[in-house]
Amino acid sequence: MINLFNYTESSLRQWLVSIDEPPSRGNEILKILHQQHETDFSACEQLSKSLRQKLASLANVEILSATVDNIATDGTHKWLFKLNDGNHIETVFIPEKNRGTLCVSSQVGCGLNCSFCATGKQGFNRNLTTAEIIAQLWVASKHYNITNIVFMGMGEPLLNIDNVVDAIELMLSDYAYGLSKHRVTVSTSGLVPQMQQLAQRTDVALAVSLHAPDDALRNILVPINKKYNIATLLATCKNYFGTSSKRKVVYEYVMLDGINDTPEHAAQLASILKDMPAKVNLIPFNPFIGTQYQRSSNERIDKFYQILSEQGIVATTRKTRGDDIAAACGQLKGDFNDRTSRRAREAV
Repeated sequence: MINLFNYTESSLRQWLVSIDEPPSRGNEILKILHQQHETDFSACEQLSKSLRQKLASLANVEILSATVDNIATDGTHKWLFKLNDGNHIETVFIPEKNRGTLCVSSQVGCGLNCSFCATGKQGFNRNLTTAEIIAQLWVASKHYNITNIVFMGMGEPLLNIDNVVDAIELMLSDYAYGLSKHRVTVSTSGLVPQMQQLAQRTDVALAVSLHAPDDALRNILVPINKKYNIATLLATCKNYFGTSSKRKVVYEYVMLDGINDTPEHAAQLASILKDMPAKVNLIPFNPFIGTQYQRSSNERIDKFYQILSEQGIVATTRKTRGDDIAAACGQLKGDFNDRTSRRAREAV
């Protein structure tokens, strides 16, 4: 049987044609499934009897079950979802006054091993399917008004680009979730070839995990930098949205005490981003068990922000949310079988 969560507007139309049904029925199916949250099509009388019978015999909808369902004191909601193969992933909803942001996972674990990230330290198992990505949104949207999506959960989204792009198509579809392209953000550690592919396939927002202003330091914090260094990365980012666009790439910069948070680092960061359409998001580090790093003081973060602002760089400081339930940025770990054996090696 097919899992309908895997199907976009275009692929659902193709499937309907293959079973001798009008492709236009795909729009109705998407609305029923994603907007009405209805998974039993047998009672949907707006669909023909023949289509209802075919859906019952040929298709299903695989709902994620939450083995942990926690709400933090600030209202942040974290789910630990169990997948069919026994692995677990984490998804976080962050409520704010004028928006509701869902942080979704794209992989079981992560293969990139950024040194300050709990997910990376847990190793990697596999990519999520389109259905597993969308199922996170489906569950959350039953409870909350989701206005923004960020691919900042477990995994490097661009190492799962095909399924991520299909999921984005559903997120933007007026027949599914109807989100604006400006309110869906893909975050990457800087995989340049895949960034170029992403720009050709969708025009949602882009965030780049920079975290250091020079290659020597970034090689330690974000090891993929050894393959695609800062100069190569920034050259790709400079015209990512096209020379005529006013849209900005967001550069994420985690604040690590005594590591990347000095005034000199701030001045260097301002220098490399000068004359680029850029916005810097300063992220106070969120500790996890076994980390070697500490969070920068508020004074250091404020000074860093001030230096960037004085140099004409648009910057914000992210408010830490959900850290009392380990739902903050960089804390997501899930529960899964590490195929890379990274956990075992690093435990020695």
